[in-house]
Amino acid sequence: MIIKNKAIVSDDWTILRLSENETPESITVPAGKMIVPLTVWQAQRDNLQARAELGVWLASHERPEELKGEVGKFDVIAVDFPKFGDGRGYSIAYNLRARLGYVGELRAIGDVLRDQMFYMQRVGFDSFAPRPDKNIHDALKGLTDFSEIYQISLDQKLPLFRRVKRDGIATAGSAND
Repeated sequence: MIIKNKAIVSDDWTILRLSENETPESITVPAGKMIVPLTVWQAQRDNLQARAELGVWLASHERPEELKGEVGKFDVIAVDFPKFGDGRGYSIAYNLRARLGYVGELRAIGDVLRDQMFYMQRVGFDSFAPRPDKNIHDALKGLTDFSEIYQISLDQKLPLFRRVKRDGIATAGSAND
């Protein structure tokens, strides 16, 4: 089960992870809906690009620009969070959406906890695979932890002070700005 578009749904995708003795060039990608590491995509691009249902995942040290011009080929792109304190995945997600124009499913995988999910959705994630030892129903509540957003991001283009009308003060976008 995963959280997708703020609902708990069955996950019909399999995330391919390399074991210690496997290399991106030698691993066989099984049939079906597979999300492969970026390194496997790069090593086996010629064979994999003909597959209809394929996704790719990026490790936190990888750059989303590696997929420039190719993001539209994937139904899903996942970003791995190797540990709770590693925030590089937020930048990867933001860049996939804002700079590379990715519009498909953007999934957070790895050490994904409720506390992060509200902020993850702000930078473009729309699906989440919470850590298996956590309650997915509790994690879903993390998407609505806050009722108001102060800062701008992908989901809100104006900061709160520009959205609030105060008596006696002109609103944003008026002739007095």
